[in-house]
Amino acid sequence: MKFTLRTLLITLLVFTAGLASPRAGAQAPAKPLRQGAWLFVYFQEPGNQGIYFALSRDGLHYTPLNHGQPWLTPSQPGEIMRDPFLTRGAKGGFQLVWTWNWRGNSFGHASSSDLLHWSTQQQIPIMAAIPATHNVWAPVTYWDAHRRQWMVIWSSALDNSTQGDRIWSAFTPDFKTFSKPAIFFDPGYVTIDASIFHAKTGPYRLIFKQQTYDPLTFQERVATGPTLEGPWSHISGPINESWSEGPEAIQIGDRFIVFYDHYRPPRARYEAVATTDWKHWQEITASTSLPAHCKHGSFLKITDAEAASLLARHN
Repeated sequence: MKFTLRTLLITLLVFTAGLASPRAGAQAPAKPLRQGAWLFVYFQEPGNQGIYFALSRDGLHYTPLNHGQPWLTPSQPGEIMRDPFLTRGAKGGFQLVWTWNWRGNSFGHASSSDLLHWSTQQQIPIMAAIPATHNVWAPVTYWDAHRRQWMVIWSSALDNSTQGDRIWSAFTPDFKTFSKPAIFFDPGYVTIDASIFHAKTGPYRLIFKQQTYDPLTFQERVATGPTLEGPWSHISGPINESWSEGPEAIQIGDRFIVFYDHYRPPRARYEAVATTDWKHWQEITASTSLPAHCKHGSFLKITDAEAASLLARHN
């Protein structure tokens, strides 16, 4: 497919100006960021097409990149790419992890120095030493400055257990060797899709999905802790309605925005709630716009140069 200079200029204009236009009846969007952009990394059902990128200047309105085509596609037989999580390394570069398959003991991993060129996709059998493992879902990874290693957390259930999923963790210096997996967070009920947010001040926040059936509670709660590893306490009440998962928080000004995947028809879509104090929440979905059919993803702040590089790619 050929792309003219005029097409590229139109794309750049849409990104820098059009994203700030609110939908009819929506609240006025946040003011554009002075520097940088937000990158949204997501998948679409059934999860075997690959991982998609979208870009935003204000953190609320996102436009798909690469003409809505996957940025990365599965490279190995039987691999799917669900629940992607992208983060920046302590010394530069990027780490990407994802759900490798519905069942099994592995998650997926790839790295990049520029978001354009990616390493070979790895299947990491993180739970291989626990044969009863049923699944490894929604991995996320954070640099632990105290340990000087990456911490990876995910949800797993064991076939011989009636407890269901809990959040597990392991540590790695290089995504080649890992510590023994251990339970990271167990509130006493089924828990999946955890992510961690930390502002420049204040405690760490563990945002997770409670998935219990009696009473039916498929929604997000927040726990607080003094470090990246917890311990986690003061679990909040639900911050959104049921049939929601995949929460991830970003900060825009003095507001903390939690995006999540509200996955049940007839209103299957990405939604968002906002808070300034982590106690009082406001539903703000009408003030946001995300790509059609996007599913459980993550958000990362990138530079203007990185955004321009992404915008220039056409594949």
